[in-house]
Amino acid sequence: MKLAALTAAFTAAASTVYAGSVAMVAPVEVEMVAEEAGTMGGSGMWLIPLLAIALIFLAMDNDDDA
Repeated sequence: MKLAALTAAFTAAASTVYAGSVAMVAPVEVEMVAEEAGTMGGSGMWLIPLLAIALIFLAMDNDDDA
């Protein structure tokens, strides 16, 4: 038990010895790059006209006279 306590004391003392000093780190300026959005924003807005055309074709195809 004395050996475990002595080992823990030496480990704690050694970790503070090798810790070193606090180094000053210069702040890095974040560079922002803005991307140009497409004509429809690139957020899936092209799906709305495609869905409308598909619904029109489905409505025309579903019209049975038989």
